[in-house]
Amino acid sequence: MMAAVGDAVIEARGLTKRYGSRTVVDHVDMRVARGRIFGFLGPNGSGKTTTIRMLCGLLTPDAGEGRCLGYDIRRQSQQIKREVGYMTQSFGLYLDLSVEENLDFIARVYQVADRPRRIAALLEKMGLAERRMQLAGALSGGWKQRLALAACLLHEPQLLLLDEPTAGVDPQARREFWDHLHELAAAGLTVLVSTHYMDEAERCHELAYISGGRLLAQGTPQQLIDGAGLATCEISGPDLAPLARSLRALPAIRSVAFFGNVLHVSAASAADLEAALSACHGAGVTVRTVEATLEDVFIALMRDSGQRSAAEPA
Repeated sequence: MMAAVGDAVIEARGLTKRYGSRTVVDHVDMRVARGRIFGFLGPNGSGKTTTIRMLCGLLTPDAGEGRCLGYDIRRQSQQIKREVGYMTQSFGLYLDLSVEENLDFIARVYQVADRPRRIAALLEKMGLAERRMQLAGALSGGWKQRLALAACLLHEPQLLLLDEPTAGVDPQARREFWDHLHELAAAGLTVLVSTHYMDEAERCHELAYISGGRLLAQGTPQQLIDGAGLATCEISGPDLAPLARSLRALPAIRSVAFFGNVLHVSAASAADLEAALSACHGAGVTVRTVEATLEDVFIALMRDSGQRSAAEPA
């Protein structure tokens, strides 16, 4: 029986995974409530995929404990796998089978009851009915994505784990995909998704940022923006590239990024920002105070985590 919306679907404490002397996930604590879309962000190699695989029972942690859907992630991994839909970064279905044949194969693996009815319903729901006879290998990236999501939903899981599911997909297909996710979450399904896209991060109910295997920040998008406490300004004017390079070299500056034709610059305080920008005033540029964005926050977190890594002994 499905628990009420808001109950914890995932609870993990001290999750750790090592490969030899290298720690790829370092004492991660997290809690994900039912019916929420939880975004997992971080640079490549940060430990996102390894964490997801431990949570769904595909990898055994070296330390720590956790429960997923009420099951112990160490001792009850088989039960977890039966109630989770896992979508990998790369398309994992058979290219030489049709859309319908792929779904039928997955349904047989999961021993789905009333298989033809369930497949027909999902084909209709995901807009795939007219493409049911088309080979999966002939589908575009967006349609492959829809097919992969349909395959994850066939056995009616309680939790979706999506590992960078929209990589290489056009913006319209990504938006439609996220509309599907919000419909599923509204019906009580929980979604844990890793992504590199800031527009997708802003569509999550909650977010966690991981770097170097460590969980650096967690909360709603607005909580992360407020918690970062960044003082941010927008700089416009000619030839901003040299200015961006010089600002990035200043220790007080935590984020420098181009947003179209303007430069977003963030520091830990208004005083630090003013001191850093003192050389800019009167140099043909316009400086305007703005609210920090989620992208400003994550660029700052990446810079901070990079500085900490450089300071640590090898």
